[in-house]
Amino acid sequence: MPRRRRDSVAFTIVVTALVLIGALVMALIIALSGGPGSLVMAALLAALPVGPLVGCFMWLDRYEPEPRSLLMAGLLWGAFVATAAALVFQGIGVVGGASDDASLAFVAPVTEEATKGAFLLLLLWWRRHELDGVLDGIVYAGMVGIGFAFTENLLYLAAAYNGTDGFGPGGTEALTGTFIVRCLLSPFAHPLFTAFIGIGIGLAVTSRVATVRFLAPIGGYALAVLAHSLWNASTLGGTENFFLTYATMMFPAFLGLTAFALYRRHSERGLMAAALNDAADRGLLPATDIPWLVDLPARRRARIHAKQVAGIPGERAMREYQGAAIELGYLHHRYLRGTAPADFAQRGHEHVQVLNAVRPRISFPGQLVPTR
Repeated sequence: MPRRRRDSVAFTIVVTALVLIGALVMALIIALSGGPGSLVMAALLAALPVGPLVGCFMWLDRYEPEPRSLLMAGLLWGAFVATAAALVFQGIGVVGGASDDASLAFVAPVTEEATKGAFLLLLLWWRRHELDGVLDGIVYAGMVGIGFAFTENLLYLAAAYNGTDGFGPGGTEALTGTFIVRCLLSPFAHPLFTAFIGIGIGLAVTSRVATVRFLAPIGGYALAVLAHSLWNASTLGGTENFFLTYATMMFPAFLGLTAFALYRRHSERGLMAAALNDAADRGLLPATDIPWLVDLPARRRARIHAKQVAGIPGERAMREYQGAAIELGYLHHRYLRGTAPADFAQRGHEHVQVLNAVRPRISFPGQLVPTR
């Protein structure tokens, strides 16, 4: 079995096993957190920001879509594995003598970012070929953060309604306040924190410098913990301190990271055009196909055209061709930068084989329809 295949199998087995264990642990914790009615209501409210957040990260990922199975694995890891492991580690910290304030401001950020970031490290270790750069790191980190936030919000919302959070008798008013703060004002918090780790992982994948490859993930983790710690500590000073931190630090940080992610997404087009043009010069694919590969609206028009010409099979063939070409482009970009992975030649050959097999069965708008 090829090494890449073995690594993928190992990743799937380990992540699946840990997700199942984490789900069992969290199911027990959630079951002990309140009555069924409050848990259902808390789950529904906690789920409201999940769809829009996932949609935003999927939109960022449109240029070179990551495997849906891996994105779902990131969500499940965050929802079950990271939350369960963080609660265990925080429990150890409390037993070790950490006060509630210290646990919130220091122990929680350290443990939660470590357990969330572990998924990205597993990707880096076993599925490195799925990480093409900083944007991929942000997307995977975002998915883990969204999953984590969902489960954490569920617990906080149930505790607020049941009055077990230590801030009052509970009820609808407490539930509403918690929902506004956690699900409306700051649903981006956990994705934002973990995105720093994603950036570090992305830099490690694309850097030619060994020191950067080693230090970038550590630096990303340190920034994630710092941002998380500042956020948690802001809640210790009362409502006024929280909103001051929100307005002066967290929301600007969110806007800055959003602008950075959009810049990276915008730069993908030029990166891909340069890489594919060089690949075309080497005879790996027709240069006339490149305009239909590097522009998202053009890709969509090509798929519509393929469906009109050859139905669903034609559209599938076009998607397969576009996917293989984009993967080849990112791989070739890393080759041109001098950061190609060890199995560069094998992976490149596999992509070119797909292109050569599919190309006779498709036509782009304005081109002659292939004969069958």
